[in-house]
Amino acid sequence: MKPQMTDAGLSVSTTVIGVDETGQERELQLVGERAMTIYVDKQEIVTLMTIGSHPELLTLGYLKNQGFFECLGEIKIVQVDWQTESVAVVTAGESSDFSEQMQRRTVTTGCGQGTVFGRLMDKLQEIRVPENRVRQSTLYAVLDSVRAHNEVYKKAGAVHGCALYSGDQLELFVEDVGRHNAVDAIAGHMWLNNISGNKKIFYTTGRLTSEMVIKVSQMGIPVLLSRSGATQMGLEMAQLSGVTLISRSKGKHFMVLNGVGNIDFDAVN
Repeated sequence: MKPQMTDAGLSVSTTVIGVDETGQERELQLVGERAMTIYVDKQEIVTLMTIGSHPELLTLGYLKNQGFFECLGEIKIVQVDWQTESVAVVTAGESSDFSEQMQRRTVTTGCGQGTVFGRLMDKLQEIRVPENRVRQSTLYAVLDSVRAHNEVYKKAGAVHGCALYSGDQLELFVEDVGRHNAVDAIAGHMWLNNISGNKKIFYTTGRLTSEMVIKVSQMGIPVLLSRSGATQMGLEMAQLSGVTLISRSKGKHFMVLNGVGNIDFDAVN
């Protein structure tokens, strides 16, 4: 059963006046940024900075990716209230105490805000994503497609984007001030709709860090693609979980760092 949820997504940008290098006033768009504190059964969990376009999905994905819940049925209500800059999560059973889990956390490179709670990095040793072969031509189709969906970035910049693809078909594209928020919102969408990560491709504009690989591994997605570079630990996490890791993806160029055997080079001239 799905939880009861608000639908409190915000407009993602606002118009302001700036002065350009010629001294002329011009209109431009600025991305909204709001604090959102997640409470689970009145226990404060974390405060996220977000553009607020998908707050309910972000909340679900964050709690799932951080290991607070395994079953969607454990959550009864997700209620966002922007007046108090908070989201109240009510569980279906007895209130849980997360204080011990929150004592051990690692602040990651997720734009200064990412946090991995508990022993998720240790848990990754138990995760092995399903093998999935992907055509080079499919990767090119994804890269062509994703350019048409960077709406907030085109208007205002200052955001990262993440996308979930089934083959070359886009299922969901999310932009936010941090790539970790965007990936969590997609994780929330998958969890809410019981979508398997098998045979999916995940695209991100951000760096391929350990945090990104851990989250994609937890989502069961076998292919992670980025226009940016990777960190050494990101590569190590991909090798551990079996994620096909592809960096520097732009136009007709990409670099496979892990899982080259899963790529069918069908578009080589």
